[in-house]
Amino acid sequence: MKRGISALLFLFVIALSSCAEEEAVPKPIGYFRIDLPGHSYQKKDLDCPFSVEISKYSRLETFEDQPCWFNIYYPDLDARIHITYRPVAGNLRDFLEEAHNLAFEHQIKANSIKTQKISRLADNVYGLAYNLEGSVATPYQFYLTDSTDHFLRGSAYFNTRPNPDSLKPALAYLQKDMAHFLEHFEWKE
Repeated sequence: MKRGISALLFLFVIALSSCAEEEAVPKPIGYFRIDLPGHSYQKKDLDCPFSVEISKYSRLETFEDQPCWFNIYYPDLDARIHITYRPVAGNLRDFLEEAHNLAFEHQIKANSIKTQKISRLADNVYGLAYNLEGSVATPYQFYLTDSTDHFLRGSAYFNTRPNPDSLKPALAYLQKDMAHFLEHFEWKE
């Protein structure tokens, strides 16, 4: 019995001394590093009343049943910019209201919604871009119009849970590409 108590006491002293050397510190949550390529663009001349420039690192996904509707898909980010085009036939106000409502339906989850006016008089391109901050499904949306004949709407989607901290580098990359898209968008004459 003395031997058992001595062994137990010995193990207890060793266990106590092993804890005294290091203090346990919780590790912070980390995210995978995302190495993104540089920004490089190519012009796409579509069978639509507009032409666009998209990233060379993306590809177009078209919809057979909807002419001039497509996704700009980023395989490395598993992200899409969904583009829809509709001709205007006296219903521009309805399209504008729908675009506004689609952006602001995320108001419940968004920390803020910032808007940026798009106005390129020489190219007859007008619109509005919505930057939604926070845990939202579509963090960036926009619409473009010539105010008489054409209306185009776009929204960015990531195929993952909307975590703004982990998506920040990918979203910044996508926003730069979307800004290029908006700056180089042209209606065909």
